Amino acid sequence: MKIELSGKNALVTGASAGIGLAIASGLAQAGARVILVGRDPARLEQAVARIRQASGHHDASGVVADPGTAEGCRAVIAAYPEVDILVNNLGIYGERPFFDIDDTAWEEIFQVNVMSGVRLARHYARGMQERGWGRIQFISSESALNIPAEMVHYGVSKAALQGVSRGLAKVLAGSGVTVNTILPGPTRTEGALAMMADLAARRGVSVEEMESLFLKEHRPSTLLRRFATPEEVAHLCVYAASPQASATTGAALRVEGGIVESIA
Repeated sequence: MKIELSGKNALVTGASAGIGLAIASGLAQAGARVILVGRDPARLEQAVARIRQASGHHDASGVVADPGTAEGCRAVIAAYPEVDILVNNLGIYGERPFFDIDDTAWEEIFQVNVMSGVRLARHYARGMQERGWGRIQFISSESALNIPAEMVHYGVSKAALQGVSRGLAKVLAGSGVTVNTILPGPTRTEGALAMMADLAARRGVSVEEMESLFLKEHRPSTLLRRFATPEEVAHLCVYAASPQASATTGAALRVEGGIVESIA
């Protein structure tokens, strides 16, 4: 199968590093003109340069904005009013005891993880619908199905994305626009590695040992038995963005290493 996305504009949020950067790179290598959204100008510039070098395409670009705010979403939309592929990857997470998650933390994670995607999809889906083709993805998590006790607010925000995605897929039924969620499991992103390093320091073990301990203690049902790479997640996202995935919509596509205890 050869995925060809030449002539398509793809916008990826949270694209300066990790899964977002891997998705943007994969889309660019398939021929799409990618637009990376990030908050740090220097990191974003480096990410755009990496994609141009890896893909051989020099039309990759970046938008410095924070889609976790309404103002940031407006800035993204003003810079690029129309896209064919929207990947809502922006997200934050972090361990916090439930009784320490105050209203401010709940509001922050909802604005960043949920409303960023809602605002952008609300705008871009209309143009896709009018043109009769489009791909919208919400990067969720296996934590949407297995709410983690160590970060309940994160799991709840990802579960909300499942509802938004399924509902929007119904709104766009028959339009040629597909809407799906992607459910990664533990992935070797910079953020995850930093969290593992912090936990490893507390317990006096190496980062590699901490990854194994984390899976054993918090994700014991894993069948992969290791952290995935961002590229492994991105492969599924690139397929879901392709013309070949035209019959896949309203779905929760899992790339979580078999953690979820379900055959459905």
